[in-house]
This record gives sequence, structure tokens and C-alpha cells, in this order.
Amino acid sequence: METTRHFVATVYVVSDGRVALHEHSKLDMWLPAGGHIDRDELPHEAALRETREELGLDVDLIAPQQDIESETVQSIPQPQHFLLEDINVTAEGEVGHQHIDFIFYGRADSRDITPGPGEQPAEDWEWFSVADLRDRSGELPADVVEVGQRAIESVHEP
Repeated sequence: METTRHFVATVYVVSDGRVALHEHSKLDMWLPAGGHIDRDELPHEAALRETREELGLDVDLIAPQQDIESETVQSIPQPQHFLLEDINVTAEGEVGHQHIDFIFYGRADSRDITPGPGEQPAEDWEWFSVADLRDRSGELPADVVEVGQRAIESVHEP
């Protein structure tokens, strides 16, 4: 059976040494902002759009960009990680589909979360410190704890 794969972009938004996570209503797990990449979007554009929609925040992506260019080529911001994620896994271990995830880190100047229409409400979001991530590691996915810690450590506040 062929595995269906979707391209998604995720942003670990950091402000004042904490990362924003929410308990995803459909997947029933704690996750950062993110979602599917639209057909006409580049991964970094989707990351910024999803962050604006879900958190109401404009962020600066911490994304290296090379300087390789020509008449037909341009460099784009690079994610911090690429992950292949199994989604909707059944009790028998069958994978419903997979996400090819472009993981970015983002710096926000504010922690004022104001989700757009149709998004999960602000009270569903929490700001986690490195210690919070460690303390709640039993209820958070291991990859979210690890990447959340890396994001906090990598995003240097101005």
C-alpha cells in the first residue's frame, strides 16, 4: 500500500526564553504552530503564515540562507530540521499518512497570543521554559521536548 505524504511547516516560536505549545485538538498532543504548505507557498512562507494564523504573531525566522543564485536559481531560508512524522497511527501500528516537516525556529517580540478566526483559542496555548519541557516530558512528545529545548537555546534574545 502506498503511503500518502504531505509537506508541512512548523515553527517553534520563542519569546523571552520560552517556547509556545498547544494541545492540538485533532491530534490530541502538545505541538508548536504549524500546518500544511499550500501549493503556491515555499516552506518558510507557510511557516510565517501558520504562525500569524495560529498565534497572531509575526516572527523572525532563525533560518540560514545560502548565497547560491543564478538566472534560474535562488536560495531560500533553510529549516533547522527536516522530520518525517507518522500521523494517525492505528492500534495495529498502521500509519495513516506521513508529514514531511520543515521545522523552523522563530523569535517573537511578544507573548500576546491572538489566534485568527477558526484557530484554537489563546487559552489553549502555553509558554514552556526548558525546565517546563523537562518537567512535563511525560505528557509531551519526546521530539517536541528535544526540539523545543534546542529552539530556546538557539534563539538569542536581542
